[in-house]
Amino acid sequence: MLPLPLQDLPAHVPVVAASRGERIESIHHGSAVVLDPGGNIVHSRGDTSAHFYPRSALKPLFAVAILRAGLQLSAEQIAVAAASHSGSPEHQRIALSTLHAAGLAENDLGNSTDLPYGVTEREDWLAAGGQATQLAQNCSGKHAALLALCQHLGWPTEGYLAPTHPLAQLLADTVEELTGQRITAISTDGCGTQVYPLSLPALARGFARLSCAGPGTEEHQVAQAMRQHPELVAGRGRDVTELMQRLPRAVAKDGFEGIQAVGLADGSALALKIADGSDRARMPLTIKMLTDYLPDPPATLTELASSPTLGGGVPVGVLTAL
Repeated sequence: MLPLPLQDLPAHVPVVAASRGERIESIHHGSAVVLDPGGNIVHSRGDTSAHFYPRSALKPLFAVAILRAGLQLSAEQIAVAAASHSGSPEHQRIALSTLHAAGLAENDLGNSTDLPYGVTEREDWLAAGGQATQLAQNCSGKHAALLALCQHLGWPTEGYLAPTHPLAQLLADTVEELTGQRITAISTDGCGTQVYPLSLPALARGFARLSCAGPGTEEHQVAQAMRQHPELVAGRGRDVTELMQRLPRAVAKDGFEGIQAVGLADGSALALKIADGSDRARMPLTIKMLTDYLPDPPATLTELASSPTLGGGVPVGVLTAL
């Protein structure tokens, strides 16, 4: 595939700097947007019109589609369906419970195989002789819920990831409705499910729909499950889990290649993309956008705003948003 012409590249701007000693060593570029409760852009950096793949940030929106279609899940199962989980025994147990409740098994999963995503979880898994599996892969909760929905609706479980499967249209229609943006292109995510390019305002609108949804709606059900179980949405020591714990009314989800979306209870929301796909720049920019917007941000939120640059195992610089 040929690269895009240079004039089509997103107009990213410098957003995060890494220092070492007294000098700036690296600069990460990116784009970000904050929407107020009315959906208006109140803060922005970089390119707010370019389209980016949200990657795993689509999972909470997919969870809404699953519930709307009639599948009954517990709050824990919903949280894991919306998760890029760390692969702990608890994460794997809950994903497997979704399969078993539908009369399905682990070998029905169609996602890619991987080791647990969390560092500690991966080390423990390998020490116990574990290998890469579909259940340990960070998207297994989503795939378990998609399979269970197919079983519930009488759709084929084999080939559930095919673009011609009725599941594909259900997911696309729901993302279009929640984000307010028409889907004009489809590709394939790392785990095998479909992924669509969206603008940052559209992604933020989707998370605003979740975060301020009223009781009785599927959007509220997904948001509440994520708020009640932030440790299931990512994992112990993961920044998305810590963000929701420090900002309890928030609904937050990251995505590979430097994507982050956050919805707040008043209906405001943010979305961002780090140009080089770097994960280390994602949270500093997220916290910068939040603290610039929130009138009284929790003091503990700023603890996630930067991280040290190490030299010889000790801090010699800092990673910070510009």
